[in-house]
Amino acid sequence: MARGKVQMKRIENPVHRQVTFCKRRAGLLKKAKELSVLCDAEIGVVIFSAHGKLYELATKGNMPGIVERYMKSTRGAQAPEQPKETPQPLDAKEEISMLKQEIDVLQKGIRYMFGGGAAEMTLDELLVLEKYLEMWICQIRSNKMEIMLKEIQLLRNKEGILQAANQYLQDKVEENFEVTNFGSTPTYMPYPLTIQNGIFQF
Repeated sequence: MARGKVQMKRIENPVHRQVTFCKRRAGLLKKAKELSVLCDAEIGVVIFSAHGKLYELATKGNMPGIVERYMKSTRGAQAPEQPKETPQPLDAKEEISMLKQEIDVLQKGIRYMFGGGAAEMTLDELLVLEKYLEMWICQIRSNKMEIMLKEIQLLRNKEGILQAANQYLQDKVEENFEVTNFGSTPTYMPYPLTIQNGIFQF
């Protein structure tokens, strides 16, 4: 059955959008690995999900090495960047505050889901909890897919070993069968039997 043409626009359904992201991300990383193996290319892929989750792939070495190589190759073509002074203490305080809020929301969400909290959650808190649940589901599915692929590879390796062992045993059986049929003397043919003082003929 022919596959319908996919419209290149944002998927409105969040569940379908997350599933499509997981599938296409896995396909993109697989294609990058295949291109690296087939063409001996050094490839680095960086993906940020809609929720800020980082996914990366470095086919040779590691991602910092690829980034460093990229920076060296483009350093001459780009103008030197002016160092930007950012208020580090203020950013750190904001980050700490945001992390505390996220922890509070997650703890409240856990109590809410398991019935341990009497207070209800607001719409904003539920949206934040939904965002984290989608991230966890995507991560769980990705880990499950990796485990399943490893198990499939192990089964394929075992299958190859069993096939080789089966072929070896089959060759041995055929070899013994040929030796038995062509190497031994038929019992119906005359054969001299020596007994002490003389030779008796059957």
